[in-house]
Amino acid sequence: MPSRRKRDINLPAPYLRRIWLDPTRIADRAAYPFCVPFVRDDFELDFDRPITIIVGENGAGKSTLLEGIAVLAGYDQAGGGKGYRPVDHSDAIEVTGGELSTALRASWLPKITNGWFFRAESFFAVARYLDQVGSPSADFLSYSHGEGFLRFFQERCQRQGIFIFDEPESALSPARQMEFLKLMRRMEESTICQVIMATHSPMLMAYPGARLLRLSKYGLEPVTVEQTDHYKVMREFCNDPAGFVEGAIAE
Repeated sequence: MPSRRKRDINLPAPYLRRIWLDPTRIADRAAYPFCVPFVRDDFELDFDRPITIIVGENGAGKSTLLEGIAVLAGYDQAGGGKGYRPVDHSDAIEVTGGELSTALRASWLPKITNGWFFRAESFFAVARYLDQVGSPSADFLSYSHGEGFLRFFQERCQRQGIFIFDEPESALSPARQMEFLKLMRRMEESTICQVIMATHSPMLMAYPGARLLRLSKYGLEPVTVEQTDHYKVMREFCNDPAGFVEGAIAE
């Protein structure tokens, strides 16, 4: 069982202020995750706001980056909070993005050990783990996928800590995404929650005041919602749904 925090930190988020790559800690540049294009010697990421949102195409390395940050913060790469081990890695043969943490350095103000790493694909395993360890108010699996997600967010994500979300919209309808936006606002207004999120949802990436970054093989760059491919594609679809789908099928 994870240990309970002794006290809250009386400082506002963000707590993780900066991460950067230390090339001297990389033994094999050809091995994953160090072969991912954005992992360059000059890679660094500053966090100057409570909410940072990262966008990019599939394969750009968003999940790899979030896994590295999560392990750096003390979470298991499969998801969960500090001290939780929801997945048995002893027989795993795959290499995960969590290995990136070995080559990352971080600056904290102050170091926070509370929070959560949410991964959509491992939600079932984490929820089952919480049931097994007898966590209060668990039983997130007795609801629909989307309702379970929201109930989980509302239960776990309004305490002090650093919260890392990898595509939280995966099971959320547009209406439920709006509920998640309201939760993000409550987290921000609490001043004690730092959020680092990767998403494909234009609705979530439009959160007011968040720092929006696009990840590509060239690294990270500031971007507006309107500049993202996600928004451009959805705009074309909304302007002419039937024509858009017909054109996409014909390509």
